[in-house]
Amino acid sequence: MKAKSTFTIIFFTRKSRSNPKQLSIYVRITVAGKRAEISLKRNVHVAQWDSTKTKGKGNTEKIRILNAYLDEVHSKLLRSHKELLEEDKIISSEAIKSRYLGEDDHSKTLRQLIAYHNGNMVRVLKVGTMKNYYTTEKYLHKFLLKKRKLKDIHLKQLNFGFITDFEHYLRNCRDSKKQLSMGNNGVMKHLERFKKMINLGIKLEWMHKNPFDKFQLKYNKYDRAFLTERELELLENTDFKSERLQRIKDCFVFSCYTGLSYVDVKELTEDNIVKGIDNNNWIYTKREKTDELVKIPILPKAWMILEKYRALQNEGLTIGLLPISSNQKTNSYLKEIVKSCGIHKNISFHVARHTFATTVMLSNGVPIETVSKLLGHTKLSTTQIYARVVESKISEDIGNLLERFKEKENSAASMC
Repeated sequence: MKAKSTFTIIFFTRKSRSNPKQLSIYVRITVAGKRAEISLKRNVHVAQWDSTKTKGKGNTEKIRILNAYLDEVHSKLLRSHKELLEEDKIISSEAIKSRYLGEDDHSKTLRQLIAYHNGNMVRVLKVGTMKNYYTTEKYLHKFLLKKRKLKDIHLKQLNFGFITDFEHYLRNCRDSKKQLSMGNNGVMKHLERFKKMINLGIKLEWMHKNPFDKFQLKYNKYDRAFLTERELELLENTDFKSERLQRIKDCFVFSCYTGLSYVDVKELTEDNIVKGIDNNNWIYTKREKTDELVKIPILPKAWMILEKYRALQNEGLTIGLLPISSNQKTNSYLKEIVKSCGIHKNISFHVARHTFATTVMLSNGVPIETVSKLLGHTKLSTTQIYARVVESKISEDIGNLLERFKEKENSAASMC
């Protein structure tokens, strides 16, 4: 609301309680007859104050410094009034006072925004997602201290230069071994999370300009790793004397034939095994990441693994259906497992999900719409990121096409 009411700024004094010869200086803001006062934490001798001009009198250095400060206060109050008008905010003496003192939303800081975001999102986002936001927060704080020599910064000070400087800082972060901590996509992920925090600040009207407006997040496209049919068969046929490796291998193979992620395998219980519409065994569960319900028919190889470990569960030796270790240990063991199998790929547990989509499903003619449902995706485009048609499937499809061409030619020849 752009007010047309009167707006005045007046400096005045009050006698000091501790020293009768000293005057304490205040400024009074008046809008539409309503006042707000601010103590300027400045004192002046009674004889050196001009009550008519409301400024210090004399030409001493002390008085010149005082009057320059009063002029600065006056300018800042006018600027605060102008900003509120431009933002179409309600104009009042208290609003101008709050803007001047940096106590309104316009003066919120980056730390306050991060605290607000993480404090609210912790009840909405998954633990793993929040862990990523905490990591981004850690990098932002380090950047402020190391590159800006600041513990915090006002949101209105954030600009395109801040974003690009933070990007450069992330690209040059190194670990204890002096190696780069992250690649391009890792940097982009931190910036994407930071952008989401900034967008929240815009929605809350804590910010009026988005420093990301002219900044583009540029991810590198890459093929996601998966096991080929030969590699999967090699893994299945390799037995390990080490119990820990054998168990992780079985859990990984189980995921290759169900498409379940690490956390969904970890949380799997007997309650998730039900008789499906075809009277066969199915897995009914909700994806931990998205809360999306998935229904997966249990393929024979996956069922064999469940049966193998059912006895351990009955004896109370496993909490869930499968004896999986922590995510960190699981991925560490997998590197040892594939190396022993002669598979030269950088493997994590999530590769099993890619293998399910690509090698087990799509390569065997299962439609991508069905694969999308089995993976628990809400968008078909998400499935297309995971799945690809491998060369053997292309060769098979072209072979079938050539067979159909040949049949047509033979049919035409017989009619002649």
